[in-house]
Amino acid sequence: MTTTGRIHSVESFGTVDGPGIRFITFMQGCLMRCQYCHNRDTWDLDGGKEVTVDALMEQVIAYRPFLEASNGGVTASGGEAILQAEFIADFFEACKKEKLHTCLDTNGFVRKYTSSIDKLLDNTDLVLLDIKQMDDDKHILLTKVSNHRTLQFAEYLAKRNQPTWIRYVVVGGYTDDIDSAIKLAEFVKPMKNVEKIELLPYHELGKHKWEAMGEDYQLNAISPPTQNEMEKIKKVFIDMEINAVY
Repeated sequence: MTTTGRIHSVESFGTVDGPGIRFITFMQGCLMRCQYCHNRDTWDLDGGKEVTVDALMEQVIAYRPFLEASNGGVTASGGEAILQAEFIADFFEACKKEKLHTCLDTNGFVRKYTSSIDKLLDNTDLVLLDIKQMDDDKHILLTKVSNHRTLQFAEYLAKRNQPTWIRYVVVGGYTDDIDSAIKLAEFVKPMKNVEKIELLPYHELGKHKWEAMGEDYQLNAISPPTQNEMEKIKKVFIDMEINAVY
């Protein structure tokens, strides 16, 4: 296909963004400004490089034996993949023709529900939806934008009965309190499409990218959560009979 999109990079042997070994395409551009972002260099909407679906598929097919052997597949991440919904829809459609499992890693920042969004989801086997914070004021403090679009997208996925994993990053002082975890659990509990909650401990692996771009990293005083802290958050979901892992 000649549909083009802007990508930041690809990873041929990803193991943490969906089941099995994944070919991950990191799309260029994002409208959230997460303080802990480990892909700070993907924010610029005009950055990265332009590629066609056909060119990207040539790379995917080269790794298909490894993807299939591990029950893996292809993941579109970012940046924010859903900002280029038309491109990802065509990309995933091409992947499905090759019988490859497709996974969309997204923050759910959907501004308009177009036919491209439905086409994308129709060709998506699994959605990894990042919910940063249920409290909107805290969400704005952490990401500079409201959580309204993300929560609306979560409800849209539930309406479609779209297989979904919810991802929740545990950040000291922002998302590590029990009350925030309870609010997320209460929101997710009625959603039969949500297969599990992935609890992701905050890390500093992207700090060097901020420094390389001459920007101040705002979370220098924050340490990764301890195992005990992660267990306390996990218990909130387990107590409400929601599958949670980290």
